[in-house]
Amino acid sequence: MSKATLGTTLTIGELEASFHLYCKALRILIREEKTIEQIQRSVCWHRLETLHHCLPRQYKDPNHLYLHLKRELSA
Repeated sequence: MSKATLGTTLTIGELEASFHLYCKALRILIREEKTIEQIQRSVCWHRLETLHHCLPRQYKDPNHLYLHLKRELSA
């Protein structure tokens, strides 16, 4: 089994299976006080964008997730 990298093409199923990991990575980036510009250049952001683009009813826009997590961590 090979490891996925940024250049690796993943199936939607593989992206869906790792959704919780992308959210966790986003939460860590926010906790580390990275800027939105830095976060938008991350692998997790691009994977969340892909999921939202392909399955918008099931996966929220990464901007929405960012704001939600930021509020959650600020409380």
